Amino acid sequence: MSFFNERSTLLAILRDLAYTGCMASWRDVTSLYQIYPRSFQDFNGDGVGDLNGITSRLDYMRFLGIDAIWLSPFFTSPMTDLGYDVADYCAVDPLFGTLDDFRLLLDQAHERDIKVMIDLVACHTSDQHPWFQAARSSRDNPYRDWYVWRDPQSDGTEPNNWRSISGGSSWQFDQQTGQYYLHSFLPSQPDLNWDNPAVRQAIKEVGRFWFNLGVDGIRVDAIWGISKDPYYGNDSPNSQFDGDPTAYGAYIHNHCKHGPYFTEYLHELASICDEYDDRQMVYEFYPDERLGDIWQQYGAVLHAHPNASAFFMEHRQNEWHAEHVAQKISRYAELSQDTTAFFCLGNHDQPRIASRLGEPRARALAFLNLCMPGISVVYYGDEIGMEDSPLTDTFLQKAHLPHGQLPDSRLSARTPMQWTSGKFAGFASVPPWLPIHRNRRTINVLTEAKDLSSLLHMHRQLLHLRRASPLLRDGTLEPFPTYNGFVVAFWRRYQQQQAVVAVNFADSPQTVSLPADATTLLAATSHTVQYGSGTLVLPGYGGALVGST
Repeated sequence: MSFFNERSTLLAILRDLAYTGCMASWRDVTSLYQIYPRSFQDFNGDGVGDLNGITSRLDYMRFLGIDAIWLSPFFTSPMTDLGYDVADYCAVDPLFGTLDDFRLLLDQAHERDIKVMIDLVACHTSDQHPWFQAARSSRDNPYRDWYVWRDPQSDGTEPNNWRSISGGSSWQFDQQTGQYYLHSFLPSQPDLNWDNPAVRQAIKEVGRFWFNLGVDGIRVDAIWGISKDPYYGNDSPNSQFDGDPTAYGAYIHNHCKHGPYFTEYLHELASICDEYDDRQMVYEFYPDERLGDIWQQYGAVLHAHPNASAFFMEHRQNEWHAEHVAQKISRYAELSQDTTAFFCLGNHDQPRIASRLGEPRARALAFLNLCMPGISVVYYGDEIGMEDSPLTDTFLQKAHLPHGQLPDSRLSARTPMQWTSGKFAGFASVPPWLPIHRNRRTINVLTEAKDLSSLLHMHRQLLHLRRASPLLRDGTLEPFPTYNGFVVAFWRRYQQQQAVVAVNFADSPQTVSLPADATTLLAATSHTVQYGSGTLVLPGYGGALVGST
């Protein structure tokens, strides 16, 4: 299978521009690229992305300057939640290939100095997992306590008022044993009972399995649910919610998550990193504003273990206010000083950044994100400005969804990668599992690789700059006073090097004065950024990195 349909043209570009440096440890990692396996590259011709497809695109990672990739779940699953309902944590679903295919991907990535992170769904399993099948077989089965079971109330109703994120009650009645089981997501995703030491040990063994195989890192999904109120009290009503009184948002979730052993369990799981050289764990964590200070919540996760961290998720709120954004970045950077910061703009659960903000703002925020300390996270396709596809009835009729999979609004951000302008965008040779966005003709890798002013090349420039200079990866982050409320600006300092990153949040040009020793325009969002004699002129939604070296 060719790398691209237009193989000769793009391969020539890649040979000229591919990064050939060396990355030795997580300490040196500057970027993480999230891949949704279903949608990255179809290799075997069934219209669904697979592991061998990812392997075939690893040179693209080198072209971009990516240090590490994060793979969404590819484990055995009935796919009612497209892989986030795991039936076997240590096996590859045949849809994506085999364990040998994964070993090949791992080896090929390591040959290119690219680390591999997998996605561990630790809060729940599929109802098809052998653990749950055993648990529901009888009340006295040894696996019964691996999940959360409760008797009905006297009137036969659910044990409490907890709501599922997927809608409806968090409790599903099991006719066979006459009890309810807990599910924070779909009924087909029963919650594991993390208060059972055997469960925690089993999940750690899963982590060890993949670490022993050579995996470099683990992203842990939905960790907020691993500790709950041991008394299973009712969640408090949310007085500020005026929608459906049975909806998830109708309650303040002060009992169903962030329980008394939350940080302890995070530490225990991450402690398996201590058994290996150079392993990293990062938690999916969305702070809940209704539960108090979000920065205290972040701190509880970021300080759980030296080899663990949490994603910066605040950009998902689409707030476009320079001062507020700067404050959020500063607080997170301060909290993550003793661990590794992971700055990101989006993921498979969020609308794409270009759809949320529009291309000019998305470009500006991406520039800012790529100038932050620690590790910058890029969701596949965001580097070329991919947009959400509309979930119309026609769209869904063309979708090759697994049996039992319900239409999900998140699918619009999971459409196939747009490699070329061709009919199936270079993703597949047959109709793909989700239709390709019609903007593939202009928004695709091949077109943007030939255009030095493209969003792709802005990403590439900054990603390679991050790899070349410890200033961006390891430098301190301090507010830079611009005296202009439309501009977010920070000092980046490392040893004798320093630079200022500035991004204009206004749609009109803004002028910023910089120190006299800031002499070099290192990177910019576009050629329209002007700098000279200590004066920086940023066009609307423009950004620049100006340094003394």
